[in-house]
Amino acid sequence: MLLVIVNLKETEQHTTCLGIKLVSKHDTSISISDVYAVEFIDWGLVHETLLANSGCLLGHASEMYRFTVHGVERSKSQPSLWAPTVYTFGHVDKQTCQMWVNRMNTYLRMEPDRPKNLLVYVNPGSGKGNGCRTWESVAPIFSQAKVKTKVTVTERAGQASEAMASMTNRELNSYDGVIAIGGDGFFNEILNGILLSRHKAPYPPTPPDDDDNIEIENDILPRDSTVTAVEPSISNEDESPLLNRSSLDGPRAINLTGQDSEMSFPNERFRFGLIPSGSTDAIVMCTTGVRDPMTSALQIILGKRVCLDIAQVVRWEKSRTSKNEPRVRYAASFAGYGFYGDVITESEKYRWMGPKRYDYAGTKVFLRHRSYEAEVAYLKVESGNTNVGANAKRMKVFWGLSKDSERVICRAKCDICNTPLSSSQLEKPDPKQESNWVRVKGRFLSIGAAVISCRNEKAPDGLVADAHLADGFLHLILIKDCPRAFYLWHLTQLARKGGTPLNFDFVERHKTTSFTFTSSGEESVWNVDGEILKAQKLSAQVFRGLISLFASGPET
Repeated sequence: MLLVIVNLKETEQHTTCLGIKLVSKHDTSISISDVYAVEFIDWGLVHETLLANSGCLLGHASEMYRFTVHGVERSKSQPSLWAPTVYTFGHVDKQTCQMWVNRMNTYLRMEPDRPKNLLVYVNPGSGKGNGCRTWESVAPIFSQAKVKTKVTVTERAGQASEAMASMTNRELNSYDGVIAIGGDGFFNEILNGILLSRHKAPYPPTPPDDDDNIEIENDILPRDSTVTAVEPSISNEDESPLLNRSSLDGPRAINLTGQDSEMSFPNERFRFGLIPSGSTDAIVMCTTGVRDPMTSALQIILGKRVCLDIAQVVRWEKSRTSKNEPRVRYAASFAGYGFYGDVITESEKYRWMGPKRYDYAGTKVFLRHRSYEAEVAYLKVESGNTNVGANAKRMKVFWGLSKDSERVICRAKCDICNTPLSSSQLEKPDPKQESNWVRVKGRFLSIGAAVISCRNEKAPDGLVADAHLADGFLHLILIKDCPRAFYLWHLTQLARKGGTPLNFDFVERHKTTSFTFTSSGEESVWNVDGEILKAQKLSAQVFRGLISLFASGPET
């Protein structure tokens, strides 16, 4: 059987003879796992010639029945960058071509991890207003891969979240996942729309009063308790402004009543996806390694999967005079106070500037150099394994006890994220014991809790370079009050590839699973995945691998 394979993108590797372009003799191959579509294209030339009238020189060998194989190729200079590629196969017998097409399509249909039916939400105003163009650039490969998509272009803030919250579990289970075309804020909107009414878990502990011990017995809610979302204060993110209160309260408490289908998290089947079109796109950078819509789209249609930690952030009091009523938000990347909250608040005044408003607002807030009095309490975590050897070394790395030179960066097929730890390997601290908590009180320029590394174009290594996608930890970063020049030094280290932004005396980093926060002022502003959250008292906890994402993890 004669098969001719031509990589249409590698024409520079072909040779010529009498003006005829010939296929080079080097081996070209593609793994079936990298194929997303196979199409029969009937009789014709298998490869082009440089001379328009030279096709006859090749005889019937140049014309035959053909089929194309659509797959992915990885950039040699940037392995995390994926691009579509097309291979053409030919045979003089039509039935042989049809047989190969049918066999490969049957195999692709039987792949259990590949999505067949997806919800797609497009935020047209994300980033520089490129949401619709971004979707149009990748939509054809979804059609080629025979992935059904129900596409909704949002017309207002909160529309996607409301749709997720009001959709029945039976309807949601009919899809393999939901895809957000936008930025981190828009992804956060969809995430909260799904989790707020479906994820049942005890709340984290409340912040203690000044003269009280930390106790959590009265703060844990039963698993069937109603979860109420945070009402917005300011619409702040171009990808997804915060939802209005009417869209978040009330209906969530009754949304699932009487439903005959369960949908809980973690969920092995249902996945989230994100095709970047925002201002920073930190989640995509951390989960794919690049800020590229085509790479994200290809990883979605090939059914790639990574688990992602999610933080549950609970606001207990909006201000000192407000009623103590817990309200919840979920975060996939970061929650920050002080500098981070001030920047997101200041940027609201300059929405007309687009994404550049964050740079301008950041400069103004930096020059203002405000610090805040607050108290943070975090749960200590320690390794309970004292064995020597390779396992002990792995545990040391897992708990963040290694030196910077030994730190393990999260990559595709990460051992830390993919290895479940048994009770004999990991001794969890008891949050009911006050001795397991550490209090830090003072003046802070900023307080941040990173769920993932938060890599982006302005911080190439992220806020915490060795944070992992699914290790079950928050990285609490406390920036104590210091001279403006020192803080600038810290920020410049963040902006450098290979920088050391945490190696300062005024910076504390603590690996934890839960923390509480109390502001000494009347109120305070937090930035939760790019959304404003006013909270004078707040607590947070992390859930390991709570959701699954259509992504493969960063290669570099």
